[in-house]
Amino acid sequence: MSTEERSVGSATGVAEAGSATGPAESTDVRASVALDGLGSLRRSHSCGHVGTDLVDQEVVVIGWVHRRRDHGGVVFADLRDRTGLVQVVFRPDENAEAHARAESLRSEFVIAARGVVKRRSDDTINPNLPTGEIEVVAAELRILNTAVPPPFPIEDETGVDESIRLRHRIHDLRRAPLQRNLERRHILAQAFRRKLDELGFLEIETPILAKATPEGARDFLVPSRLNPGEFYALPQSPQLMKQLLMMSGFERYFQVSRAFRDENQRADRQFEFTQIDLEMSFVGEDDVLEVLEELTCFVAKAVDIQLPRPFPRLTHADCMARYGIDRPDTRIQLELVELTDLFRESEFRAFRAAVDAGGIVKCLPIADADALSRGDIDRLETLAKKELGARGLAWIRVNADGTWQSPIVKFLSDAEKEAISERCAVAPGSLLFFQADAADRANAILARLRVDLGERLGRTDGRAWDPLFVVDFPVFERADDGSLTYMHMPFVAPREEDLPLLDENPEAVRATHYDVVLNGTELGSGSLRNHRSDIQRRVLEVLGYSKDEMESQFGFLLNALDSGAPPHGGFAFGYDRVVMILCGADSLRDVVAFPKTQRGQDLLMDSPTPVSAAQLEELSIQVLAQEGEE
Repeated sequence: MSTEERSVGSATGVAEAGSATGPAESTDVRASVALDGLGSLRRSHSCGHVGTDLVDQEVVVIGWVHRRRDHGGVVFADLRDRTGLVQVVFRPDENAEAHARAESLRSEFVIAARGVVKRRSDDTINPNLPTGEIEVVAAELRILNTAVPPPFPIEDETGVDESIRLRHRIHDLRRAPLQRNLERRHILAQAFRRKLDELGFLEIETPILAKATPEGARDFLVPSRLNPGEFYALPQSPQLMKQLLMMSGFERYFQVSRAFRDENQRADRQFEFTQIDLEMSFVGEDDVLEVLEELTCFVAKAVDIQLPRPFPRLTHADCMARYGIDRPDTRIQLELVELTDLFRESEFRAFRAAVDAGGIVKCLPIADADALSRGDIDRLETLAKKELGARGLAWIRVNADGTWQSPIVKFLSDAEKEAISERCAVAPGSLLFFQADAADRANAILARLRVDLGERLGRTDGRAWDPLFVVDFPVFERADDGSLTYMHMPFVAPREEDLPLLDENPEAVRATHYDVVLNGTELGSGSLRNHRSDIQRRVLEVLGYSKDEMESQFGFLLNALDSGAPPHGGFAFGYDRVVMILCGADSLRDVVAFPKTQRGQDLLMDSPTPVSAAQLEELSIQVLAQEGEE
């Protein structure tokens, strides 16, 4: 153990985590412990499966010492494996040798114990433990391995910093919540496979070493030793390959696929992630959505979650207008109100300037908001500015006598106040929050406030689960530099009735794109694809690709489309995200075995790290010194 790790254990006071034996000894007790092999012992039962039905029967249990206690010469050890805990008792009158050896047990030692299951006395029953009515009275103890003191307690909850948990991920993964999450991850994966097989999908693997194609994030590149100066790209998704499989006649494909995107990390995003990827031929949008609803409900039921059906459908435009976000949690009974048209000719310069610049004015009205004090409003303004990037947070409180209280009231005309009152259903006790800014920023700020205030004030409809489809996304959007780009990817088929708009008004073209949203989290996305090469070429042309660029980057796809491509469409569930939501976890890092930090570092394996000059030379790569380096 490193000096740093020892200091962590000492600082947290858990060098002997969970033990009642007091602080760790100054000398390492492991040096004096003789280790055993299993010999003829074989596990008969998992720790969590030893119950009252086994009373007076002999069992062999194997696992980790969760904690050890010495009560008046009798040693108690809680033994843990992935199924749970069982108490093993070492009494000198039952087996003096086993009792003597049990004196040396410490947290996380690996042991095997043979003994007879006995009922506990009424006053020692532990009702919080599934095995709390029994104990194993040991006749034999084998110490299979010792362990360094864990850096934090192996308990359900730990207040240890996440970086320490990730550095000591082996210990972290022994905690029951993570064990449960990864077991549930397994159950969900098998449910996906069972249902997709039942629906006639074939599981087909696609390459990891692939071609770089634009799919919305930076690629991870892999140098080719045999082709100096050339690179593979790790797939951001199997998108083009699954389309090629449809053109090859497989009709229904799925894959539990690994995907890689070099984008900023957050609680629900990792560099490398798992998708449940699927594609179908000879389908329209309704066909795909029916499969997605059936599949989502089946998988949720595998972990005892019943989702309401049918899933409501909301258009992207409706979501943005009412909720300010394309993945709304509609259980929250607060909605945004559009006010932009009221301020096109306004004398209120702050709002008028936003409209003149092409932005919007929007309001989040909250009825009966007496629970929010002026201090609460100030804190919300600080949140909006510091965390959400707002220029400010305008507000109006309607007093019990109907008067309006706010720094901005004096700038509003009587006509504007009347129009606001009508649209926002203003009444005594109302509190209105405003944003006047670029549409994306104003919507994002009010959407965040809507969720925060809705949860804080209890403005929810009481439903546990809120699944829905979001449809009719735009094909195109504006990039930060003002140029036209794709919203999701360049292979999404436009709605047939909107094809004429590709020439007249491409930003108005709606896509055959759809998302599955659950409780305000996007579980995945999909679309129908361009199965005609002329439409695919036209979309790429609108995006600014020249004919040469089309052939260079997408020639293989365009040629395949010309081979007789069927109408097809599909979907990709963000599997890590599905598991996170159905486990009730707050972060992907709690449902992935070996995650990376927000900086993309693996603290357990200490990566990424530099490689030798010889390796770089073999790959024909030269690393340039960063600014400030010699």
